[in-house]
Amino acid sequence: MTLRSMLAALAAAAVALALAACGEEGGGEQSAGGEPAQQRERVENPSGTIRISNWDEYMPEDLIANFEKETGIEVELTNHTTNEDIVGKLQAANGGGYDLVFISGPFVESLAQQGMLAELNHAQIPNLDKLAPEARELAYDQGNRFSVPYAWGTTGICYRSDKVDDEPTSWDALLEPPAEHRKRVTMLATDRWLFLPALKKLGYSANTQDEQELREAADLLKQAKGNLLSYDDTTFYTKLVNGEADMVEAWDGWCNYGIAENDDIKFTVPEEGADLWADTMVVLERSENKAAAEEFINYVLRPEVHKTVAELVLYKVPNPEAMELLDEELLEQYPNLGMTPEELTEQETLRDLGPAAPTVSRLVTEITKG
Repeated sequence: MTLRSMLAALAAAAVALALAACGEEGGGEQSAGGEPAQQRERVENPSGTIRISNWDEYMPEDLIANFEKETGIEVELTNHTTNEDIVGKLQAANGGGYDLVFISGPFVESLAQQGMLAELNHAQIPNLDKLAPEARELAYDQGNRFSVPYAWGTTGICYRSDKVDDEPTSWDALLEPPAEHRKRVTMLATDRWLFLPALKKLGYSANTQDEQELREAADLLKQAKGNLLSYDDTTFYTKLVNGEADMVEAWDGWCNYGIAENDDIKFTVPEEGADLWADTMVVLERSENKAAAEEFINYVLRPEVHKTVAELVLYKVPNPEAMELLDEELLEQYPNLGMTPEELTEQETLRDLGPAAPTVSRLVTEITKG
């Protein structure tokens, strides 16, 4: 299982429809949920057991063992493969089965609107002040009412600098590649990221729900399909390493996996802009041990702990003190780890697509299978 295998699958149709039924219009200023709930009292030295679900290989090996040793709280860890996988499990269990779940930003919005997420007791998580200010006001959950970002990043073009004459500055490099690179480029197939290059090239929001804009983007992607080597969500960086591809659409951290094997591989964000994605930690409303789950979040946010997350997954963490602890050689080898919160938040934060989600899923099928 790869580090971010949750992005490898397309959204399941049934889950997308369920999320859409309670989704909020993307791109707006209001975060998920209604009026703030009354904060719970702080629990000193919480105990007991918490059940956590995370993506495979997305947590440092000794993090849980060290947390258990220090706090006496026991952790039962299970893995999920995709956001859609864990959402389906939560919906089947009516929001039960876990205390704390790792999930991406747009899904926070949907689950909060369904009443599945507990409002976090900030008094139980004093290390929230370790977050970058920008990470406290992400559009899908302003003020961290329901979620705390664990890792964040962006999407761009990962390319072989020894095979591409100039750094690609536009999404056109993938949508309309020069003749010498045709059939040597790949794009991501997962809904949001398949649409991202076309929407940005057309000047539209990555969160648009406008059907005409989505169809325009779909038409552009259909035209681009003939120039592609493949749609690839999991092995695109390997294709760069082995010389099969020259340029690929990539998440920044996954580009780093390629850089680890070939230092001719570089990453760039096109001038039309990209996204800001975030993977988060949330506590379920039905959890019977919310204080212990929040204690876990507080532990992760310690700079010396959060630093180990960045070292493992090669993604940025929204914790400036943690990022400052990274070895300079790591930052030199993987330059995109050095992107500042200010630079990162210049990109558009991904939101829930609400009622447009089924349309996007249908268009993705038309594009990739047609």
